[in-house]
Amino acid sequence: MRAAKIRALSKINYRGIWFDMARRAARPQYENHDRWLISYADFITLLFALFVALYAISRVDEGKYKIFSASVFGAFNVAGQNPKLTSSTVDEDELLLKTLVERRDTKQLLARQEKMRAIVENINQVMEPLIKKGQVNVSQSGRGVVVEINASALFHQGEAVILEPASKILADVAWQLGQNEQAIEVQGHTDNVVIKNARYPSNWELSSARASSVVRLFIEQGVEASRLSAVGSASNFPIASNDTTAGRASNRRVTVTVLSD
Repeated sequence: MRAAKIRALSKINYRGIWFDMARRAARPQYENHDRWLISYADFITLLFALFVALYAISRVDEGKYKIFSASVFGAFNVAGQNPKLTSSTVDEDELLLKTLVERRDTKQLLARQEKMRAIVENINQVMEPLIKKGQVNVSQSGRGVVVEINASALFHQGEAVILEPASKILADVAWQLGQNEQAIEVQGHTDNVVIKNARYPSNWELSSARASSVVRLFIEQGVEASRLSAVGSASNFPIASNDTTAGRASNRRVTVTVLSD
């Protein structure tokens, strides 16, 4: 009875024509073989996100992060506004920043000292003949590398023209100095004996002329002029007593200072 009712309901009369809906052909069902791509794409996306997160974690520089945070805290006074941040946290960041700066400065200082030591060694090798004669002294001071050359090794008495043997040695010194970038100060010194002639009215002119002669030789040998300066100091900076002949001879000198960075 029930089956007959269902069969009757499945028939439709359209304009006098009965259609049996129960006998309508079922639509073909197709199996989708590409559904796995959705799951695979989701898996690959999650895997990519995982590796990105791991890479980001591995690249964190704790020191730089703390420096950055300390700078932000100091700039915006975050310590006074954010209750989650304590003064001890900011102090630790500032201490870390100070430590890193000190380490950087120490490395730079050691590098400069090593550079200056190399200059001293090179100049000692070049000027070894004059050093053995006691006419040149190479030392290091707070200003840089100081090369003191006795005037008797460079000039005739009362003159500012460099002697030929000294010119060759100074040319080698100039080549060594040309390999660096430090500023160079050339300073002429005299004793306290007053000089007065048509060419050099006083010790100021003589000391300045001697310093200028050395500077001019350095420039001719390739040292950049912008790195050089010539100073005449007359007898104002003696290294020995002017009361003796030996002392006055020591005071007559030219000092070449390779200034530290």
